[in-house]
Amino acid sequence: MPATAGARQIETVMKRKRTSASSDGAGREAPAPTLEARFAEGQHRLNERRRRLIQAILDSPDETYYLSSRDLAKRYNVDAATIVRTIQALGYDKFADFAADLRRHFVTRITPYTMMKAAAQKKESVADYIHHSLEKDAENLNLLRSTLDTERVIEFARLVHRSRRILVVGLDYAASLAWALAYGLVRLGFDAEAPVGSSGNVQHKVRVLTGDDLLVAISFGRGLRDTVEAAMKARGAGVPTFGITDSDATPVARHSDTYLAASTARTSYLDSYVAPMAAIDALLVACAHLEPKRSLALLRRADEEYGPGSRWHQEPQPARGSAPRERATPRRRPARK
Repeated sequence: MPATAGARQIETVMKRKRTSASSDGAGREAPAPTLEARFAEGQHRLNERRRRLIQAILDSPDETYYLSSRDLAKRYNVDAATIVRTIQALGYDKFADFAADLRRHFVTRITPYTMMKAAAQKKESVADYIHHSLEKDAENLNLLRSTLDTERVIEFARLVHRSRRILVVGLDYAASLAWALAYGLVRLGFDAEAPVGSSGNVQHKVRVLTGDDLLVAISFGRGLRDTVEAAMKARGAGVPTFGITDSDATPVARHSDTYLAASTARTSYLDSYVAPMAAIDALLVACAHLEPKRSLALLRRADEEYGPGSRWHQEPQPARGSAPRERATPRRRPARK
């Protein structure tokens, strides 16, 4: 079974904040423990043989996440009842719940190399890879569209309007998303920044935040250490935190007050940022329309400053009386025989 099959099953979810018996004490629903956390906490309930069994399954998720309990038992030369009793010792009522967590465990450990290797083994044409990539982008976007909780987006907009400063932390490839969100907020008159440079620069920026500010953490899968630590430090200091990630089991989801999840499932080496970018667009639209008069006043001022200016490119006008230049016809390469 190809590696990309597991990525297809990752759902785009929107976590709703609600106070319940499972709350973490901050009015936030406590996230379900990950498979790794269950294993670490439940090792004392497992004998040595079963500990080795679970460790072997976790070490080879690309070969085990799609197996049934019977197939898993065959692979490790045990009976199906042993598999069921072992996962029950970890706190799972059903094998399906264990399998879902195993899929998440697998997806968070997909590297660009493993994705590219799996795709290359199909030996398809370049055109096929392009089409598959666009199809996956469309799937991710459709998932976001069908599951988006607009109330959560509006809650984010209200939080932005209440905040003194907004710090958007997104590093590596996610820096493009952080910059886009910060730039869009600045256009609406908010004091927003996506810090660049060393991890020390990010830490210094986080250190001066207060409860009147907002930190937005953007990272996916296992999460970059600097981004996750920024969210943890800010939340520990009483700074409101909002995460943008791709699953309810990621570190960003666990360490943010609330978060938005959008699938980044891809067919090649790079994460697909189509759905996260659409989610950011939705957040910016909500921020603009929550107080439309304020937004219009700021945008009108920008129009007056930039409209008649030299910001936009203009084609040079031909000299009076001269014939317009004709476009050069591109030369065609001779067809290969």
